Amino acid sequence: MDSIRISTAQNIDIDYEIAGLGERIAARCIDLAGFLILAVITLVVMGAAQMAMSGSAAIVVFFIFLAIFAFYDLVCEITMDGQTLGKKVLKIKVISIDGTQPTIGQYIFRWLFRMIDFGFPFGWGVVALVSVAVTKNHQRLGDILAKTTLIKTKPRTEFSNVAFSFNLPEEYEPQFKEVLHLNDRDIELIHEVLTGYYQTGNADLIYAMAAKTKEHIFVTIPGGMNELQFLEAVLKDYNHLTANMSV
Repeated sequence: MDSIRISTAQNIDIDYEIAGLGERIAARCIDLAGFLILAVITLVVMGAAQMAMSGSAAIVVFFIFLAIFAFYDLVCEITMDGQTLGKKVLKIKVISIDGTQPTIGQYIFRWLFRMIDFGFPFGWGVVALVSVAVTKNHQRLGDILAKTTLIKTKPRTEFSNVAFSFNLPEEYEPQFKEVLHLNDRDIELIHEVLTGYYQTGNADLIYAMAAKTKEHIFVTIPGGMNELQFLEAVLKDYNHLTANMSV
């Protein structure tokens, strides 16, 4: 399977599998199923509006449906970290080819080219299907031009394989020698929490893990250091100290 490498703020490279044609189609089918349900509801509301009020009210309802259909992907991907409901169910998301979070401009660019990838004059998705099938990073035309692709949100690289992959300078000085009270599983858990934060931006887990780690190794966070920086320092210190012990 093809993959893309993403470097975290901890200088850890994590490989994510690029979503294939099957995941893309399944995610789109889920989204279209939602629109089918919404279309039925729209028809019912239009009929009720036409009988109770006037034909103009029904037209307004119809155009609201068209607006939702047209802007659904763009709004969802911008507000849901590169995912629509279908992508969320399939655990895939949009990401830049260089491994960073796409900009709003990139989301807009790939959305604009949906008309070519999936539009009627171009074969109702044939362009997208062929492009995803033959390109190295499984990109449709909009992805190629926006320099994005879709990845599976579960990293290919196992945490046990990357927990100790920091590239620290020889003169590095640990801040918390108490990290030796931790074991490899503790470090893997901290690393997993940090990786989850980088993917979702959910800070609650960071605060909870920092509090638990402080209690476990009996330290306090120095002034000027936040919980995220504390956990990153813990991983670096553990890597440095355990590496020197094994020499």
